[in-house]
Formats: sequence, C-alpha cells, structure tokens
Amino acid sequence: MSSAVPTSSLRQLLENRLSQLSAEVEGLFAEVQERGRTESAGQLNQAVRRIRQSADVDELCATLADAAGEYSGGAALFLLEGGIARGERIRGVSEENAEHFREMEIPLAAAPALAGAVQSRDPVIAVTAASEVSARMVALAEHESDGRVSIFPVVVRDGVPALVYAWGRVQGSAIELLAQVAGAIWSELSKPPAPAASPVVSPELVQIAPAVESAADLGGAPNPPDTRPASAWDSLSAQEQMIHLRAQRYARVQVAEMRLYEPDAVQSGRAERKLYHVLRKQIDAGREEFRRDFFAPCPSMVDYFHLELVRTLANDDAEMLGKEYPGPMV
Repeated sequence: MSSAVPTSSLRQLLENRLSQLSAEVEGLFAEVQERGRTESAGQLNQAVRRIRQSADVDELCATLADAAGEYSGGAALFLLEGGIARGERIRGVSEENAEHFREMEIPLAAAPALAGAVQSRDPVIAVTAASEVSARMVALAEHESDGRVSIFPVVVRDGVPALVYAWGRVQGSAIELLAQVAGAIWSELSKPPAPAASPVVSPELVQIAPAVESAADLGGAPNPPDTRPASAWDSLSAQEQMIHLRAQRYARVQVAEMRLYEPDAVQSGRAERKLYHVLRKQIDAGREEFRRDFFAPCPSMVDYFHLELVRTLANDDAEMLGKEYPGPMV
C-alpha cells in the first residue's frame, strides 16, 4: 500500500517550486533587460557617431532622418526658411508619400505645434490634428485623429534651421539627443569659426577663434572670445587652422555628450561644486584624447576642451569643477 503525501508537505513542495521558478524568471528578465540596454546604447552610440562624421549638411540631414526613424514608428525632417517648413526627408511612409513630402510646404502659422518647437527651442508633444500639425501632414503620414507626435528642434547658434517630426512609438530621449548632436555638427558644417572683427586686447594677445557653443546651449548668449599669446589666425597654415577647428568641434561634442549621457552626475557635481570628481573618468579620457590628437600635432593649440568644460559644464565658473581638477593642459 502506498502512503498518501500529507497536504502540508505537498503545499510546501509547490511553494518551493514556485519560488524557484519565480527566481529563474526574474533572472532571465534581468538578463534580457540588460542585454536590451546594452544593444540600445550601442545603437545610439553608432547613430551619434554617424552624425558626427557627416561631411556636409545634406549628409547630416539624411543621417538624422534615418536615425530618428530607428527610434519611432515614423520620422520626418523639415527644413525651415522664412516661416515655412519644407519637407526634406521622411521615413515610415510609402514611397509615393515620401515623394509628395519632398514637395510639401507648411506655413508655421498653420501648424502651431511646429511653430511652438521653433519658438521655445524645446521638444513639443502635440495631438496629430490638422489644427496642430496641418491637414496635409495628417493626411500624408496617415495619422490617427487621437494620435501623438513629438517635434524636436535642431538648434544651430541663434536659430532653428530644421525640425525632427516623429510619431508612433517615439523614444523621445534618444531623438532629442540626436537632434542636439546634429545641431552641434550643423553649426560647424554651415559656418566654421572665424576671427572676430572686434579689437584685440594688445598686439601680442589676439583672438584665434570664437568659443563654440555646446549642443545643449546652442542659441544662447554669444560666447566671449578666446584669446592667447600667439600669431593671428590668418598667419597659421591651412593645416593648423583645420586642426584648431577640429579641436573645437571635438571639445564641444564631448562636453555636450557628458551633459546628455550623465545628467544626474552633472547636476550633483554642480550642486556640490565637484564636477571633476563625479565625472573624472569621462573628463580624463577626453583630456587624454585631446592631448594626443590636438596638442601633439599642433604647437599653437589652445586647450579648447578645458574652455568648454568651464563654459558649458561649469556655467563659466571654473571653481565648480572642484579642487581635484588638474586645470588646463599646457
């Protein structure tokens, strides 16, 4: 005769098994989640890298539209001129509609959501209604009447030359980052830094080039000129001038990425006045790369990386970097 298993023992066995299965599921979920984060970070870094490598504004626009399309159900890039948003590139629609988009012109006065992003220079989320984004865009993108669209301005110096328009499952943080990095690169491609016409301080102290804006602060107040004891900009060789421009571009993008990828660290570092302490790894890596790539081949180089850290990261307060900060490279 077989003896029956006590009910209490059976219940305990089931509870133990359920607990084991729960732990296994949680472990698998954490593994999948971590793998997803790693893949997403890699994809985003690759998109940023492609944008930074754009040779001209046309390539930049194409790359930005492609990248935004990867983080949404559909994405469009508008170019702005004279109060008109002109269709440049679009992803997530039929080929026929894509052709029609290239011919589209929408007055900002007829699309308050687009106008709002231009005026505020901040992302705008709006209903996909004709009264917000224009009837033509609603029809072309086949928007639902109760849908949502996210609009990201590409801010370049003191203006907004383009808008990224995304709908569907929009990953707003990723597209906002892409738009900000694109604005930084656009600034370099469309108007390289040049000597200012303002008087110099003395015959020995002349301006090499204006300090560049950060990706997060484009459109703000003009930067004070960077000066150093050196020969005039025009006296530098073409090769040296190109190295200086590349160095400024590197500094601006690197520091902007610190703000975008490490917002909590930046906020706490500012509050406690020890930015270098909380961002030591990123700052040291940037300093070493700047030293190797720009100081080594160019005797006239300026520490643009330090200048951008002070201006953009520390809000023009060098002491905010903290006592541990080693100071400018010489």
